[in-house]
Amino acid sequence: MLPTVSEVLTLDAFTPGAPVVVVGGAALEASVRWVHVSDSADVARLLEGGELLLSTGSGWPDDPRRLALFVTQLAEVGAAGIVLELGAHYRYVPAVLADAARSADIALIVLHREVKFVTITEAVHRRIIADQTAALEARDAVRTLFTGLALRGAPTEFIVEQVGLTLAAPVVLETVGHEVVVAHVGGAAETRTLRDWARRSRSAAAAPDRDGRTIVPVEARGIRWGWLVALPGPAHLAGRDAVLEQAATALALGRLADPGGEEWSRLGRRRVVDALIDGRFTGLSAVAARLDAAGMPLVGTVAFAAVALVSSGQGGDAVPVAAAADIAAAAIGARVVCGTSTTVDDGSALVRTPLILAVAGRATSAADNRADAFTVALEDALRAGSTSARARVVLGPGTVIPALEPAAEYERAVGVLVAGLRETIDLVGADEGLRGSSRRGADGRRVAERPLTRVVAALRDDHRLVAHAERMLDPLLAETRARGGDLLDVLTALLAHPSNRTAAAEAAHLSRSVFYQRIALLEDLLGVDFDDGEQVAALHVAVLTHRLHAGG
Repeated sequence: MLPTVSEVLTLDAFTPGAPVVVVGGAALEASVRWVHVSDSADVARLLEGGELLLSTGSGWPDDPRRLALFVTQLAEVGAAGIVLELGAHYRYVPAVLADAARSADIALIVLHREVKFVTITEAVHRRIIADQTAALEARDAVRTLFTGLALRGAPTEFIVEQVGLTLAAPVVLETVGHEVVVAHVGGAAETRTLRDWARRSRSAAAAPDRDGRTIVPVEARGIRWGWLVALPGPAHLAGRDAVLEQAATALALGRLADPGGEEWSRLGRRRVVDALIDGRFTGLSAVAARLDAAGMPLVGTVAFAAVALVSSGQGGDAVPVAAAADIAAAAIGARVVCGTSTTVDDGSALVRTPLILAVAGRATSAADNRADAFTVALEDALRAGSTSARARVVLGPGTVIPALEPAAEYERAVGVLVAGLRETIDLVGADEGLRGSSRRGADGRRVAERPLTRVVAALRDDHRLVAHAERMLDPLLAETRARGGDLLDVLTALLAHPSNRTAAAEAAHLSRSVFYQRIALLEDLLGVDFDDGEQVAALHVAVLTHRLHAGG
């Protein structure tokens, strides 16, 4: 970090000389590397660039053409500027001197009173050394910060966040294919920054200085994983390049330390889905910008929200859902993004993964068929690791995503998609896991086939609904806490098959005789008649509400 000519002119050492800028403008932004004092007309050959020349002009040529040439030579060697003290030789600034400085675009400052040049020299040099010391300290602090993050195994998103905070500027980590992995961007600028990111990033990679970006590769041992990009922002004492290079090293060390870790492209998409579920977006237009930047364009597709449930079974390994979903989507020519997989907290050890499927086209009937084919392919892939593995995909309704304009229609469609994703997750939280069958012939099930569950999920936080569930199920839950048993599972199976008790017994994994004994116990405990449709409906609402809050 070097001070500019305009900055050194603010030093107190210049004040006694009553400085006046004769030629300034952009020339005043030249960096001052050192101060050189000389009256010689041949001083240009002694300079190396970046010097601020202090002179009385006593040795300068008198011939106007030679004086103009003298100024041109100073500019050619890269002198930062000329400071001329009037009085000893010049009583005023020669017009040819000012014209030559203006033509050569070099700063010209005059001092109207005598001043000790040594005082100015010491002050400027102190400033230069102080700035360089501050820059070294800043670089050391940056190195310490990112080395510590690397040694602690800090997650990718935290490292990128620290870069953004350090630079006070938007920072994006992208794959080698220019898909956004993590973006640290201010709220209001998110949509503008990420929209059409891949195209603009490819263009900027060829000429980063054109729009003020700073770009460094993230690589090690001959492997390049991506690029770390800082968008325009304030200067940093350590240098923007130095900050990004230290952060890129930390990111590369993290990749080397975790060779089997999640691919960055999937990490970026997973973060987008998680943000949608948690409501961490500034607006609906930002949702599409994030998905598009992560390699999941929505425009011109029918988008489906879905949730995959999987259990590895005995003797088999659970298939990674994201990898299986990519294969299933490729089979039907679609794209898919998966959120973070979580374990359903109901004792079943089921892994739940939210996802968004985008099928190209605008015909919902054709897209529905392809989405059904996707769920079957995904379930087959998830069960491939073990013959006893269980898998099921709950599919929400398709949403046609129109063009970006008009914005109102586009944002309405994206809002429906986001709401559908949350509703589908709630459905799985309130539903009966992997138990039951489907009218579609596979273990998958559409949200539209569960209208009561959709209603309960939508009203999950209504205190009256929660009170109803507690009131109806309290005797059963008290019995379960006291004696254990499977009464809630039996009740769930009965409600799932109200007109077919044989199927209900099979769903509960009980013989018919034992199942009928459980029904009699339930009737006594709950004081209900299972032949009364209204009481059965009320119980169904209570069970769905309980499962939603206990396992969702």
